Amino acid sequence: MQRILLAAAAASLALLITPAGAAQPTIPIIVKDTTALYWQTVLAGARKAGKDLNVNVPELGAQAETDVNDQISTLQDALAGNPAAVVIAPAQFEALGKPIDIAAKKVKIIGIDSPADTKAFVSMLATDDVAGGRIAADGLAAAIQDKYGKAEGDVALIAAPPSVAWLDQRAEGFRKELAAKYPGLKIVADKPADSETGAAKIMSDAIAADANLRGVFAASLIAAQGVGQTIADAKKSDSIKTIGFDSDAKTIKFLQDGVFTGLVLQDPFRMGYDGIKTALAASKGEQVPPTIDTGANLITKANMDSPRAQELLNPKVR
Repeated sequence: MQRILLAAAAASLALLITPAGAAQPTIPIIVKDTTALYWQTVLAGARKAGKDLNVNVPELGAQAETDVNDQISTLQDALAGNPAAVVIAPAQFEALGKPIDIAAKKVKIIGIDSPADTKAFVSMLATDDVAGGRIAADGLAAAIQDKYGKAEGDVALIAAPPSVAWLDQRAEGFRKELAAKYPGLKIVADKPADSETGAAKIMSDAIAADANLRGVFAASLIAAQGVGQTIADAKKSDSIKTIGFDSDAKTIKFLQDGVFTGLVLQDPFRMGYDGIKTALAASKGEQVPPTIDTGANLITKANMDSPRAQELLNPKVR
């Protein structure tokens, strides 16, 4: 009887010492903008991982594109809760480097979407943008061949905004794939734009300057919005094949209407899900890959109704 009473007392003491739910690790995810569909999809993936893996996942970020100082403060606040690990999409390359270095001395840090000036990430999950550019080149070449019989002719490359690392990588992949596999396709216009209006102007000028223009790669969502509108207004969708990158209601409509041949889409849901999964593994001391490519997919009018395409085009964020 005494042993039973002692055991019961020990159990009661353990309950007092150990807070409820202590077995459930906390892994905050810090994104750049909680209102944008892309980031809402990242958060939806992280939320699903939390449910599947029994992880508490606080969703942190600004109501608009994150200010660097706000994100640094958010990271500091997250650390104050003694999390098992932290997942973060750095808002700015240089400014987040040192804060992440400091944070990594206390807890495992997983990066998603964009890099920072640090070597402290245990793992970095992002789209391989060079591969995305290559996918765009293959899709554009196939569309031009279907229309004209050969993958030959003049094409344009437009990205916005200028001097952004991942856009430069998409352009690099596009150029390299054309040079390696489609020497008959010549880039006659290769310009960045600073806005949707700027992209529309570049596209309008390219059409006016080259009556034989057969294709264009719009390497960002802003560029795709401007290019698509210009192609539609000029009624050039049959003669000029267009591949965009990323999607919203406007560019999806362009795809449905045949203004676009295809859209190269990232997988933000997987980025969020695998970010939490990787962070949990790292927090347990497990070996995780230093980099993880979360993939890119070419969605066309022909395959856009498939289950996989619909997951990417119309993600369930709640």
